[in-house]
Amino acid sequence: MVSVSMETPEQTEERLRGVIAQAELVVHDGVWFFEESPADQPPPLTGDTLAVVRDEDSWSRLVPLTGEGEGVERFGIFSFHFPAEVDNSGFVGWLASHLKASLGTGVFVICGSNKARGGIYDYWGCPAELLDQAVAVVKGLRTG
Repeated sequence: MVSVSMETPEQTEERLRGVIAQAELVVHDGVWFFEESPADQPPPLTGDTLAVVRDEDSWSRLVPLTGEGEGVERFGIFSFHFPAEVDNSGFVGWLASHLKASLGTGVFVICGSNKARGGIYDYWGCPAELLDQAVAVVKGLRTG
């Protein structure tokens, strides 16, 4: 269930620092990219597919980059699983703002749900060459 929190910016910062400290963080190996296919040709769902999204024209499947991949954007990926009882409302905007301020880059976020593991989880993508710095920012926020 989505939570609605009425709090000051300072209270939000404190709460979300607690959220990031409690979340399970995984840094995914390798370089990732979005493999595209036409809307009338859904992509295969393989064991290495992290996410699949679509718009009116095409599918995008987030998978490891296995070759040179000329002309594709290369991403590093990390993810969070949140405990069920934690109010993580506002987390995406909060962390994206920290990463933009610290690294000068935007990110993409793909969210899902797995009730067996607490509920909401997020995959975060950043330029592959900035993954180590992004993870350092995250770890800094986790430790206070």
